[in-house]
Amino acid sequence: MKKSLFVLLSVLVLSSLVLSACAQPTAAPTEPPVVTEAPVVTEAPVVTEAPVVTEVPTPEPPTPTPPPDPVCTLMENPLVAEAGALGSPENPIVIAFVPSGDTGKITKAGQGIADCLNQMTGLSYKIEVGTSMAASIEAMGAEKAQVGFLNTFSALLANAKYPGITPSLVNVRKYTPGGELDPDFNLAGEMVPFYKAEFIAGADTGITKLEDVKGKTFCFVDANSTSGYVIPNILFKAAGIDPEVDFTYQFAGGHDKVAIAVYNGDCDAGVAYTDILTDESADLQATYPDITEKVKIFAVSDRIPNDGVQFIASLDPTYKAAIIQGLHAMTDDPGGQYLLKSLYSINDYVDVEADYYQPFLEVLQAAGVDPAELVK
Repeated sequence: MKKSLFVLLSVLVLSSLVLSACAQPTAAPTEPPVVTEAPVVTEAPVVTEAPVVTEVPTPEPPTPTPPPDPVCTLMENPLVAEAGALGSPENPIVIAFVPSGDTGKITKAGQGIADCLNQMTGLSYKIEVGTSMAASIEAMGAEKAQVGFLNTFSALLANAKYPGITPSLVNVRKYTPGGELDPDFNLAGEMVPFYKAEFIAGADTGITKLEDVKGKTFCFVDANSTSGYVIPNILFKAAGIDPEVDFTYQFAGGHDKVAIAVYNGDCDAGVAYTDILTDESADLQATYPDITEKVKIFAVSDRIPNDGVQFIASLDPTYKAAIIQGLHAMTDDPGGQYLLKSLYSINDYVDVEADYYQPFLEVLQAAGVDPAELVK
């Protein structure tokens, strides 16, 4: 009985335990995490083409102002040459120009002057740029040229050999002094009928006076050049220097060519007219912008009367008068001024008598240089 009761109680306890376990509430399930929508992936930005980089245009150099056209107005009562006569298209008047500078520039300006004279006077002209100054003298002496733009010494030589060749006009120019050592430095820009010779040397040669040229190389212009040979020779000899013995020299053939030779070191020193380094007609600084740094002036001469225009004796006086009138008219016109300046830096003319160069001739003779003896 006790055993049965024990079993019964055991069964009851176990049943109670089972029921108790079954009655325990289970934990409420947690809500699943809210799954948010995946972020919308926007499309990658469209890569546009790189902006076009426009090149900055290089500014064009300023267009040079063209030179003015000469106003060559037909003068009153123009001359008319008969067919075949001097001054006709078949037999033009010849104007001789000396090759004292760039022959290309001289030729271009000379042709412009001849064309203008043709329009003003009614006569026909032809130009001739001599291969040397002596060649221009001989052309006039043989009457193959009737008008000459001769340099001063060539005019003296021409008159000594051919007495009928005489000056009628002398050039007037704005004076360009040979540096601050020139006694006439204060006349810079003034209109004067004279010029000077200037001695130049490479800045690194150590040449500062005439005596320093001894043992060096030297450039003259031409054997008939007043400022480029005749006057310098007189000055050298006065300083006790003999060009034939004391240094080696050559003829460059033009004032501009002397300066270029010194600039390039082909000659240690040289001589030309004042001031070849800055002269507007030669315009060397356009090609050699540092020429006034590499080439220095170390001496200048006394005054030399300017060159001019000469005529042969047999030229018809009415032709001569018309040409003189035409050249004067060109100095009053911007286009004519441009041509004359391009030729030999001519700014104006003065009328002179046939013996204009006589005082200068006497100076040369006193120094032992006599054109009459040289042309024998």
